[in-house]
Amino acid sequence: MDPAEFDLKRNLLIRAKHGSDLVQFITELAEDRGITAAVFTAIGAIKHAKLGFYDQEKHKYHEIIVDSPHEIASCIGNVSLKDGKPFVHAHAVLAGEDGNTKAGHLIEAIVFAAEIHLRELKGVKLERKYDEETTLSLWR
Repeated sequence: MDPAEFDLKRNLLIRAKHGSDLVQFITELAEDRGITAAVFTAIGAIKHAKLGFYDQEKHKYHEIIVDSPHEIASCIGNVSLKDGKPFVHAHAVLAGEDGNTKAGHLIEAIVFAAEIHLRELKGVKLERKYDEETTLSLWR
């Protein structure tokens, strides 16, 4: 795949609502603002979360449940279109009170406090389509 070129359109800084799901919050932000391509980072803390690890042989996600408060040590992701709607793809590293971490594909994270920096991109249509080789929805 050749790289797609984008210009920076808007920079948004926003605090996620306490008790919201971080992934859903960013999805709704993109929907409300008409954002179809973006990259973002987030920092803060979560009450609990659900991470995923993709089994490349079985072509399915294994869930990793994080049932206690954790710091968001790192969260990066992007927004593109899937089935014509904004779709958030994010990965996170979460740190417990002992400093041990859990990381993976971010499925869900219930926010204690989180700050998001979203950079909207302007350029070609960035859309996800089913990929037979991986069984994932990847950029086309």
